[in-house]
Amino acid sequence: MKHTNFVKLLLMSFILASTAIGCKKVPKSITPIPGANRTGPGVPSTTDPTDRGPRHPPNTETTPTTLPNDPTGSTPFGSRIDKGDFWGDKETYKESTVYFAFDSAQVRPEDKSKIDAVAQHLKANPTFKVEVEGHCDERGTEGYNLSLGERRALSVREYLISVGVGGDRVGTITYGESQPAVQGHDETAWAKNRRGEFLLLKPKTQ
Repeated sequence: MKHTNFVKLLLMSFILASTAIGCKKVPKSITPIPGANRTGPGVPSTTDPTDRGPRHPPNTETTPTTLPNDPTGSTPFGSRIDKGDFWGDKETYKESTVYFAFDSAQVRPEDKSKIDAVAQHLKANPTFKVEVEGHCDERGTEGYNLSLGERRALSVREYLISVGVGGDRVGTITYGESQPAVQGHDETAWAKNRRGEFLLLKPKTQ
């Protein structure tokens, strides 16, 4: 009798266990959530430390040609004029020489009237051209002064263009410290050597 009851109890336990297992639900496939961290074949990990977002193409902009030894790397070469067909005249614009403050390429307000006079003369003589010479005092390295002289010439050129002179008629050249107007080693001499001079170019055919 006891044996029969034990067998029945064991059988009932087996049936209950089987029923419980059969009622267990099988999970369905889950719709992925945008932005969730999913991994697996063909699925990139959003926590991949090498994934830094969209790649941008390299910058293909060209860098302007600059003067050697330019400490700022920002001074472009100015326009050069072929003087082969012109006579050079330094006397006509001698009184229009522009002077600069120490280590500056900015045209001073008191010198703008000089450049205005040059511009008026050039506009009245459309076949004439001009070359602006940039000069420096003796302080600073040779390379730095060549760069500074070019920036000074370019500043004058830009002003001439702003008042109506065609850019193709205005060239620039730098002499740095190599052509001082005044010999000396004091501020009086240096102030005269920090300058922009004009070389008037007249066609040889006239």
